[in-house]
Amino acid sequence: MAHVSIYAMRNIFFSRSIGLLFLSPLALCAADPISEMASFSVFGKVNLNDLASGQIKTAAGNKMSTDRYLSVQSCFVVPNPPAKVIAAMKRFNPTAHRELKVFLHSDISGSPSASAFSKLQNPPKNSAVQSLVAATEKMAPELQLSQAEAQKYSPGQPVFPFWIDVLTRRAQSFVSGGAAAAAPYSHSRHSVQPGQEFAGLVRQQPRVNRQFGSFLQSTGLLDGKGSLRPDLYWELLQVEDQGVVTLGASYNRSTAGAGAQVADGLYYASGGYNVSLTLYQLWPIDLGGRSSTLAWRGDFVSSDSLADLHGVERLASEGAMRKDILKAAEIFQREGSR
Repeated sequence: MAHVSIYAMRNIFFSRSIGLLFLSPLALCAADPISEMASFSVFGKVNLNDLASGQIKTAAGNKMSTDRYLSVQSCFVVPNPPAKVIAAMKRFNPTAHRELKVFLHSDISGSPSASAFSKLQNPPKNSAVQSLVAATEKMAPELQLSQAEAQKYSPGQPVFPFWIDVLTRRAQSFVSGGAAAAAPYSHSRHSVQPGQEFAGLVRQQPRVNRQFGSFLQSTGLLDGKGSLRPDLYWELLQVEDQGVVTLGASYNRSTAGAGAQVADGLYYASGGYNVSLTLYQLWPIDLGGRSSTLAWRGDFVSSDSLADLHGVERLASEGAMRKDILKAAEIFQREGSR
């Protein structure tokens, strides 16, 4: 059961990515929120009264044919209109919530350069970070690097300047050509290319793809740079007991009636998972005269660890992911209700 806790990292997305939400002026067609959610989610027509009471629903996503893929969906209500919810998201600081296990977080403004990762020069001293140091010093096979990147590390070389260089170059590649331009993880195992992984996750969710397809095509997560400008960030966090450095990009567009769609992709991770995609749909609703928000969230993860899980172990991993997302949703409700 060692792989179950890899999904603790998903907590970060729920709070982090929408925290960068600046809505672009693109509008979508309005629809009844409950019916619209039923049309692409696993929930069917939910009872809005249940959600209005604070209930958070989570469920396994549609089964995917690739063993390393897994998905979970959730929905809930926040008793504030989307504008106030978004304001709360912008204020959110994931490092303030210990249960999210985010040690360092920083936005990347302008063209990515080494200075954007300066916090890594003085990382926290804990066992998770030390595990990343130890793995780097021996260039362990579980590190997700290209062959060229791995060859740049020499024994005795300081660890975090090496990672700053890796993150800087990968962020620059993403800005120039999206996830499709990223170097594959080919250091010591079969090659995995981030852009292809995002495309695979989306392709195996046809109903979700119909809902978000045109939006995703305008991002840099699938085929190229994309037309929408991303909000970029990086983090040092814990996955299982291991320290992981990761790069992310958040995209958004407004929908008719002051709603929103958001896509957040972790397009690089030094370990723990290949890529991770989180999608959100936010609808403005009225509950007894109070302006509120109905939120749907879909989490889609690619991890080689999943390919080794079958039967009860895979179900346990899925259950752990649902529990982690429930915890993140509770934080979101609390922050968004203020």
